[in-house]
Amino acid sequence: MPPFVLVDGSYFLFRAYHALPPLTTSTGLHTNAIRGAISAIQKLMRRMQPTHMAVIFDTPEPTFRHKLSPIYKGDRPTMPEELSQQIPYLHALIKAQGIPLYSLPGAEADDIIGTLAKRAVLEGHHVLISTGDKDMAQLVNDHVKLEDSFKDRVMDTDGVFEKFGVWPNQIIDYLTLMGDASDGIMGVPGVGAKTAA
Repeated sequence: MPPFVLVDGSYFLFRAYHALPPLTTSTGLHTNAIRGAISAIQKLMRRMQPTHMAVIFDTPEPTFRHKLSPIYKGDRPTMPEELSQQIPYLHALIKAQGIPLYSLPGAEADDIIGTLAKRAVLEGHHVLISTGDKDMAQLVNDHVKLEDSFKDRVMDTDGVFEKFGVWPNQIIDYLTLMGDASDGIMGVPGVGAKTAA
């Protein structure tokens, strides 16, 4: 059965921007992230032939996590202008293809993806989440799989265990103990991946 596909648009955007050399139009608009993200989305659509699909993006506004911890994602550099200028064009191209696009100020793409995945499963769908974000591993179950489209790797529950040494329902505890440097979250001192597992 073809899956209900949820695409982490923010991941696709950043991955494409860093993977492709700079490309610009004759007017100076940078287009490498647009080209790479659209190409990856179209490839995913051709390969998966989804029953439903949506692309989800972060917004620049702070989330409730920033209010809980001022250091949350505090080490991340400011988005370069040549990337941020591509976002409205990428959004427009996705919508022009008839693909629903979701973003909500104050919520991360992860939050929206988790909500949509849960709802799709309740409606009887099998879900494929296309992302490289390890936080999403907590959503994997008999009806939800993860795929990193840029690495052509699909993870089911066994794949999560193989990669992290814990089951999907243990990912939150695992990341809490270990911490997540990419998000500016400190773990328990002296606890790394092996100890957390």
